[in-house]
Amino acid sequence: MDARELSVSDFTGQQLNALLHSLGITDTPTESAALLAETLGPGGALPLAAQPVWLSDVADDHTPVEFSAAFAAGEAPVVRTIVETTAIAPSRRTNTAAALECLDRLRDRPELGLDLRRFDSVRDLFLPERPEQDFTLWYSLVFRGGTAPGVKVYLNPEVRGVDAAEDLVREGLARTGFGDAFRILRERAVTRPGLDRYSFFALDLTDPARARVKVYISHHAAGVDEVTRAAEAARGVDVDRLPDFCLLTGGHTARFDGRPLISSYTFLEGDTDRPSGYSLYVPIRDYVEDDAEARERVLAVMAKYDMDPAPFDDALAAVARRRLADGVGLIAHVSLRMGRPRPGITVYLSAEAHAVAPPRPVRLAS
Repeated sequence: MDARELSVSDFTGQQLNALLHSLGITDTPTESAALLAETLGPGGALPLAAQPVWLSDVADDHTPVEFSAAFAAGEAPVVRTIVETTAIAPSRRTNTAAALECLDRLRDRPELGLDLRRFDSVRDLFLPERPEQDFTLWYSLVFRGGTAPGVKVYLNPEVRGVDAAEDLVREGLARTGFGDAFRILRERAVTRPGLDRYSFFALDLTDPARARVKVYISHHAAGVDEVTRAAEAARGVDVDRLPDFCLLTGGHTARFDGRPLISSYTFLEGDTDRPSGYSLYVPIRDYVEDDAEARERVLAVMAKYDMDPAPFDDALAAVARRRLADGVGLIAHVSLRMGRPRPGITVYLSAEAHAVAPPRPVRLAS
């Protein structure tokens, strides 16, 4: 069958199955694809041949799905997806309603073991009656071998407007038990008005004793100095790793003037005054000519941290439908995870269900 005849959920479900098999997660592929279709909502039934009705920000071509593979030395890889639920007649309000209806159905599935107490505590903050941004609630599905999928939600700090974002993050951390840690984020990571912006507030929907609360901050027009300062907000993080990571993923880019670098902070039970995990995300697709170059840079990162590159190449081959030199953006982000709970490397892969971005001229990539 021509891929264009498939629905969005069928196409991305096939990609997810291939990705899971490529990394040895073979126990529940059918159920995993069904869970992805569930979170995509009614809009997932639309055919690929149609132009996207909703211009999702999950991916550059507006596919409402992005994949990632997380690697750590001595551990099995983990597959994740980011998903935006869309309604048949999508809008900010109807998409939010569809996502919440999905959450009600997931809550009733005992094998997922969802705990919504933290979500319920911040729901009124991040899901207003009249959102000012298109992105309101995204899902993340986490797949590991031998265990039920994990579910996480991403909320938008700017949903009530850019000027309200800081207050929402401050109050969100207070309500989830981490209020005293807001000060160090403000002092270290949000130091340049208009350039450092709160991007995501994320929650694991599991028992709070094991769940993470995460805050993401975008650093526009930033360099190594800015993200090094931001990383110092987290406990026990080796910030000396950041210059090499930026060089390996961004080439000789001194100031990341394309898509921004992103810091994320992980809060775990007991993190009273500062986070215990930090990740730096580099939007590699803006700083390479094509995905062949992006792959070479990821391989250099793997070598730097003594990781076997074969699982990454297997994951890439499972999702790709074209030669790497024929486009850019299949490899979207690369992140360096430091501190708790699971240091390592994550590579983000685009579904490219609707479009492929052409290679970028060398002069722009550099």
